[in-house]
Amino acid sequence: MASVAAVDELESSRTSLWSRLFKWRVGAMLARNTLVSTGVFLIGLACLWLLVEFAGMDEVMASGVGFVLANTLHYALARSWIFRGTERKVVSGYAFFVLNGMLGLGITMALMAVMLEYTPINYLIARILVSVIAGLTMFVINAVWNFRRV
Repeated sequence: MASVAAVDELESSRTSLWSRLFKWRVGAMLARNTLVSTGVFLIGLACLWLLVEFAGMDEVMASGVGFVLANTLHYALARSWIFRGTERKVVSGYAFFVLNGMLGLGITMALMAVMLEYTPINYLIARILVSVIAGLTMFVINAVWNFRRV
């Protein structure tokens, strides 16, 4: 009897990425990811504020600490709740997750620069729009290549 992972892999090789992404199971993963992303963003922001205001840490250094803390928590929740059942090893999965986060940061910065330069959109609205694009990109990369759940 074939394992669930083997059956998923066989199905993945026979269908397009587009058709695999538009399934209820993937929608549920995206909903969980959205909840977690929002929560860890707020935790990272709170960490930044606490480190700057109460610990006297440099803003840039505190941003890095908050980013690592938020990404680590996001990875733990992604592994155990969003993409449960992954066969990816913990250390390599975390490394891929952090690299994906760096890609998301690059997408965010590039799109922010373009939107602020070429549109009259308020920077806060632009940041929200950009976060949707970057977040969806990172979700797909994690779902398909890192955690291999799509």
